[in-house]
Amino acid sequence: MFIIKNQDVYPVFKRQFVLLGLYYRIMPRKFLKRYSPSPKSIRENRTLSCLGESIHQPNLWLMNRHSVSRAFAIGLFCAWLPMPLQTLVAAILAIFFRAHIPISVALVFVTNPITIPPMFYFAYKLGSWLLGLNPEPVDMNIGWEWFTTTMGQIWQPLLFGCLILGVISSVAGYFAIHIIWRKSIRRRWRERQEEREVHKAKKAMEKEIKKSMNDISATAAGSTAKIPKKTGTHG
Repeated sequence: MFIIKNQDVYPVFKRQFVLLGLYYRIMPRKFLKRYSPSPKSIRENRTLSCLGESIHQPNLWLMNRHSVSRAFAIGLFCAWLPMPLQTLVAAILAIFFRAHIPISVALVFVTNPITIPPMFYFAYKLGSWLLGLNPEPVDMNIGWEWFTTTMGQIWQPLLFGCLILGVISSVAGYFAIHIIWRKSIRRRWRERQEEREVHKAKKAMEKEIKKSMNDISATAAGSTAKIPKKTGTHG
């Protein structure tokens, strides 16, 4: 029985979002491609097999600013859903909103057996506070038995808190990716501009050196031509 108390929640919860913040900061396209689930793993996923050919649509695998932003919004929202089959919900939403399906599904695993207890208990506390209820220590060892017993007792504040945090995470993720992507594009553009300037400066320097060498050669040739030839003397 896993009973979670207030003092147990905040360190783990804080660490989780610090890691998410670091993830956002180091998130170039190559990083996302490297750590996103492969097409093979998505297609062979048993939970998603019921979607059939829908997950094979090419636009669900394109990685651009808009598809990735929508994927973060979907994945982070579904991560807060206190229910099983979160990956299936994320995949369905990704198909509907034309989001990048591997990232949508992968981000659901922000909530996992380690993070679920502190995150959902925080959501329960938040929902209770917003609804004016008094939260109590609750078993957050989530399983099928938990859904048939504990969930029936706390579903209102838990669901309300999860929806609030899901919307906040979704919106924050969506705009964070837009901002990061634009900054990444601007940085790459500046780097290319600097490379072009360096290349132009190098070409100009090579041209000046070549011109100077030609001038030196021409000057040396002219000086040689002006030197009078020595004539021999006869006795």
